[in-house]
Amino acid sequence: MPVQTRRRPTSSDPTEKPIRVESILGPNGGSGRTIKTGRRAPRRKDPLWARLTLIMGAVLMVSSGVAIVGSKAVINQATSSIEQDNLLGGAGKTEAEGGKDLKGPIDMLLLGVDVRGSWDPEDVRADTIIVLHIPASHDQAYLVSIPRDTEVQVPPLKRANWSGGAAKINSAFEIGARNGGSWAGGAQQMAATIKNLTGISFDGAAIIDFGGFRKVIDALGSVHLCVDQEVESYHMKLVDGKPMWNADAKKTGKPMKPVVHKVGCRDMEGWEALDYSRQRYGLKNGDYDRQQHQQQLIKAMAKKAMEDGAATNPLKLNSLMKAAGETLVLDTGSANVPDFVFTLRGVAANDMVMLRTNDGSFNSTTQGEEEREQLKPISLEMFKAVKEDRLAEFVAANPNVISNKK
Repeated sequence: MPVQTRRRPTSSDPTEKPIRVESILGPNGGSGRTIKTGRRAPRRKDPLWARLTLIMGAVLMVSSGVAIVGSKAVINQATSSIEQDNLLGGAGKTEAEGGKDLKGPIDMLLLGVDVRGSWDPEDVRADTIIVLHIPASHDQAYLVSIPRDTEVQVPPLKRANWSGGAAKINSAFEIGARNGGSWAGGAQQMAATIKNLTGISFDGAAIIDFGGFRKVIDALGSVHLCVDQEVESYHMKLVDGKPMWNADAKKTGKPMKPVVHKVGCRDMEGWEALDYSRQRYGLKNGDYDRQQHQQQLIKAMAKKAMEDGAATNPLKLNSLMKAAGETLVLDTGSANVPDFVFTLRGVAANDMVMLRTNDGSFNSTTQGEEEREQLKPISLEMFKAVKEDRLAEFVAANPNVISNKK
């Protein structure tokens, strides 16, 4: 497999433009706790970068430089106190793949965790696994979700007493977090597992508490989502018309009514948008549909923030920063945060293309008493296209990989 290049592709025609998926598509709550990373870090004076990342939809750090900041000096001042952690381990890009160079394609690993039920850093699985790919042109972003039940070979890890072998991909995070590895160790093991599976090395990574989105959405007021199939919440009930987690609802001793997400497009409050994006039971394609709904939520958050002027209004931005809290751990690899933000200032929410694996439907095999997903050849080809920075061409030739969620 060719080594991924990190330079902008050259062309004999200076007027030639890179292929854009737009041509295919047409013109057109949070806990507030500090995430545990396995080591004591200095108090963050102003976690602006982490908060901006959540504000723009957790992965749209790529939008942060569009209008929020005007120069690298301003970015440097705003992000000077940000602490980062090593989330990539040996899965970061080598010098041969570009290393510190941000001029070429950029790939980030985004891991979503739900810590509502457990704060033990050694007992958390990453059920949301997204590869964010930005081509060398730095003017577009792709989101590719990996099914949580995908069977993979998780590499050996002596500290975790893991000799290596087949497992569901979401368990790679838990294996890496064992015996003091904490969340940073979990992310490193996940990154190594995905590199083994796809060949992709990463420029950066982020661990996101999806529960933290609720406060951000509430600060935005709402987000506009379209429900494509009716589903009853597996996690929440209504008590006296108020949404509550199942366990809390039972404690009240009062009558409970199901939370049902009806088909149709509407503005959703934070609790409703988050709950809808977390459902997989009762959906036709289970976790595949959930992946697309989470991608849909991320894009909707970024779009709402920019439409409301939150990206350019300091007062609105400050309100969102306060709402977001410390619900993210970030690693920008060898690059410093200001350079990373400034490099990606040309990507906006409308340039985000959501892609699906396995045609968005099950491709299961049975292992003992559990089912595991197998990536189809076309999905493996898609990840190869990510590695070789020819994803636009791949999508143009295989438009069925584009999610139809709006």
